Amino acid sequence: MADHSMAITTTKSLRKTLFSAIIGGLVVVGSYLLYTTPFLFNDATTPRHVSKQAPLAPEERLVINLFEKAQTSVVYITSLSVERDFLSMNVFETPQGAGTGFIWNEQGYIVTNFHLIQDAQAATVTLSDQTTLQASLVGVEPDKDIAVLKVMTGKKNLTPIPIGTSKDLRVGQKVYAIGNPFGFDHTLTTGVISGLGREIKSVTERPIQGVIQTDAAINPGNSGGPLLDSSGRLIGMNTAIVSPSGAYSGIGFAVPVDTINRIVPQLIKNGRATKPGLGIRVIESNLARRQGIVGAIIADVLPRSPAQASGLRGIKRLKNGTVHFGDIITAIDGIQIQDGDDLLRILDERQPGDAVTLEINRDGVQRKIRLTLGAL
Repeated sequence: MADHSMAITTTKSLRKTLFSAIIGGLVVVGSYLLYTTPFLFNDATTPRHVSKQAPLAPEERLVINLFEKAQTSVVYITSLSVERDFLSMNVFETPQGAGTGFIWNEQGYIVTNFHLIQDAQAATVTLSDQTTLQASLVGVEPDKDIAVLKVMTGKKNLTPIPIGTSKDLRVGQKVYAIGNPFGFDHTLTTGVISGLGREIKSVTERPIQGVIQTDAAINPGNSGGPLLDSSGRLIGMNTAIVSPSGAYSGIGFAVPVDTINRIVPQLIKNGRATKPGLGIRVIESNLARRQGIVGAIIADVLPRSPAQASGLRGIKRLKNGTVHFGDIITAIDGIQIQDGDDLLRILDERQPGDAVTLEINRDGVQRKIRLTLGAL
């Protein structure tokens, strides 16, 4: 009996010693001593200590201030299709697409991409404070992928975006894009100007010149949003990307602000842009190249146009069924023209009322014709 009591006492003492050793970080296993990490019950169940934040770097403060000022000028645009339920005869609006725009002035004019609203029957504009307003279409310039909407602001004050210029931009300078990629509103991405003087095709297949290339992330939903310089000024409108997958691949394009600043006032005033023109239609460039012809082939001459007044000729189909080429424009003011795209590029740099000298090929004979560009 005494031996049994001693055994119990010894066992209790061993347990007590082992527990103390474990708590102290020492475990006895057989004849080996193992060190363990002591149990810290309180530290494991309480939040970690928050380290003191270092002051933000000057560049970080610059970007934060830029975004906080600019975001109030950026809007979220939803294009809508209007449908009718023929059973109930109710009319309802269905979201069709989403993108970005920016406030042009305090009167409620909003600038965005034409391709964002081209198939829409209605649109809404959501401001930075999440107020959603119905928008009406003011005017479009599809050749430059520009559209102007208008919202009724009531007593709400709008913050127009500051306007910069694109004529003195330099490759390598920092740029900032604000938009709504994939529906995530007011997203900021940063990058640099990767290239200048690029050219892309508009939805009408006409060239947009002087386009800004950037590596700032631009994704679906960024269309129509502003590209800003380090002063927070608008220098371009994000419009297109090069991507096999349709998502960001490091190459984005923005319509230059100088083009926007020239066209938007015309759209507000007239609903359309006034463009210089000859009053002709030309054959598509790829078709002309297949024929091995250098120059812009005139397909049709529009009535009451400068081209008609100057005696320019288009294509004619003869009685025997053969096609006879009319005039082929090979140069304007001494600038050689390879195809119809070249013609459009040169005309885009002119103004209605400018006098130009055309060099044409008519039946193999070179001629010069001087005329005044019309407003088309």
